[in-house]
Amino acid sequence: MKSKMYSTFASEYDEVIQDNIYNAYLERPTLQAMLPTVVGREVVDLGCGSGVYAQYLLAEGASKVTCIDYSEDMVKLVSDKAEKAGVTDKVVAYAQDLSKGLPNEADASADLVISPLMVHYLEDLNPLFSDVHRVLRAGGSFVFSTHHPFADFECTISGNYFGRELITEQWNTVGKPVEVSFYRRSLTEITNALTQNGLVITQISEGEVAEEVKEMDADRYEYLSKNPNFIFIKCQKLA
Repeated sequence: MKSKMYSTFASEYDEVIQDNIYNAYLERPTLQAMLPTVVGREVVDLGCGSGVYAQYLLAEGASKVTCIDYSEDMVKLVSDKAEKAGVTDKVVAYAQDLSKGLPNEADASADLVISPLMVHYLEDLNPLFSDVHRVLRAGGSFVFSTHHPFADFECTISGNYFGRELITEQWNTVGKPVEVSFYRRSLTEITNALTQNGLVITQISEGEVAEEVKEMDADRYEYLSKNPNFIFIKCQKLA
C-alpha cells in the first residue's frame, strides 16, 4: 500500500529506524531472536524497506538476500547500500506489489522468508502466504511481525474485532505528520491464512522492549512493558 512515508520520506525513514524505540529496540531484537541460523542460507525479505534486515542477514552469514518492497524509493536505497558495501553479488532487490504474491520467485528457492511490519498493508493475506509456502524449501521457515490485533482494535470504527477494517492515521515517525493506511484484523484471520496455506505455526511472541529504553524514554518503556504493540509469528513448511 502506497504511503509517502516509504517514498517521499524514504531517506528520512531509513535514518530514523536505525535507532528509534519501536524498530531498533522492540521489533528488530524480537524478530531476530526468532530466526533460525542463516549461515549459508538463501533468504527472501518481504517489505524490505531500506535494507536494514538485509545488512543484518548478510552480517550473520546469509549467502543471498532477495529484497522486495512496494516502494521503488526503498528498493533504490537497498541497491545503493549493496553497491557501496560491495555485496551486489549477494543482494537482489526489486519493487513489486506483494498483495499479488511472489510471481518472480521460483518454487522451493528459499530457506527462509521474513517480513518485518509489512503484512498489515495487505487486504488479503492469502495470495502472499500461499506463495511463501510455494517458495520455501521443505523445512524452511517464515518469520514475520505485524501490528498486534489487540493494539489495533483501539482504532476500530466498526467495534467488531473480527471484522477487517482499513484504518488511516497520521504517524510522526519521520518528525512530521504523514498519512499511513493499514488493515486491522483479528488474530484468527492471521493464523487461518497461515494454516490454510500449509504453514505450521511453531512460535508466537508479543515482543519485549529492550532495557535501554528505560534511559531513552521512561514513560514509553513503562507503556510498552505493559501493552502489546506488535505480534511475531514463526512458521515452518513441513513438506
